[in-house]
Amino acid sequence: MAQKKPFVLRLDPEVLKAIEKWAADEFRSTNGQLEWLITKALKEAGRFKQK
Repeated sequence: MAQKKPFVLRLDPEVLKAIEKWAADEFRSTNGQLEWLITKALKEAGRFKQK
């Protein structure tokens, strides 16, 4: 499994609040929800190839 690399992300407080609520609704952490959203967007755009 690849090691995850930390980085800083600045978000509008309202966007973060909405993501936190969505994550809680789906029993994910906020970080997990963001990773899921980014991965989904990359796949849909054809920019992420699964191993």
